[in-house]
Amino acid sequence: MEIRCVLKTTILIHCQDQAGIIFAVTEFLYSKGGNIIYLDQHVDHEANVFFMRVECHFTNSEPQIEVLKYEFQRTIADARHMKWQWFTDHEKPRMALFVSKYHHCLYDILSRYQSGELRVEIPFIISNHETLEPIAQQFNIPFYHIPVTKTNKAKAEAAQLRLLKEHQIDFLVLARYMQIISNTLISQYENKIINIHHSFLPAFAGAKPYHAAFERGVKIIGATSHYVTEELDAGPIIVQDVTPVLHSHAIKDFITKGRDLEKIVLSRGLQLHVQHKVMVYNNKTVIFS
Repeated sequence: MEIRCVLKTTILIHCQDQAGIIFAVTEFLYSKGGNIIYLDQHVDHEANVFFMRVECHFTNSEPQIEVLKYEFQRTIADARHMKWQWFTDHEKPRMALFVSKYHHCLYDILSRYQSGELRVEIPFIISNHETLEPIAQQFNIPFYHIPVTKTNKAKAEAAQLRLLKEHQIDFLVLARYMQIISNTLISQYENKIINIHHSFLPAFAGAKPYHAAFERGVKIIGATSHYVTEELDAGPIIVQDVTPVLHSHAIKDFITKGRDLEKIVLSRGLQLHVQHKVMVYNNKTVIFS
């Protein structure tokens, strides 16, 4: 009985919209022995930009991925001025977690990680407090306490960056990390730092959105997972969701309901990023199913 070796690849593409892109890409993959199992595309007609996500299987003999990438760039991408990324299922993204004192998002992420639901590697957790170290120990993940103050912020970020580089981290997750990230890190991980904000952005940005929502008398509260940019709480949005609140709810009820929502929204955002279903363009995102 023949054993079929299957390599799954995912390709993300965007460029100016033009005729023949889908044909060119699919014909190239077919000519290299690929079997396309998923294809989705979107055209931003206002910007005249084409986006596409393709999943392709190569069977029996594993292709030379670097050779394929070179040939794809030379024969397909160059002529159409494409920007593209090519991933294989052999690549398990390496994710660093940044936390402070809140544990609800951390517990949720680590539970999904331990169960195999979140297909990543977590080399370490960084925190500006020691409060959550026992949770890291519980899940057998290294924990680094790097205090951050007004006077040592640059030194602290340099230490963080050294760890990120040493462990070849692919992306970061701010699981209620209560510090503002400077451009020192952002420039190194553009569209690779995911934050959870406890508000339906752009409404109620800032440090205490539940208090602001309570004072405004809103009937829904929300949460937003987004990529981090230099402009606070204004990065490309990945996932948002809301939950209803009543006039009878106190601020503590807003916070309790909001924390449940934060876990769900952050988890969805992480999964979309890990599965290469997010494309960023002009501070907005295209999310493929």
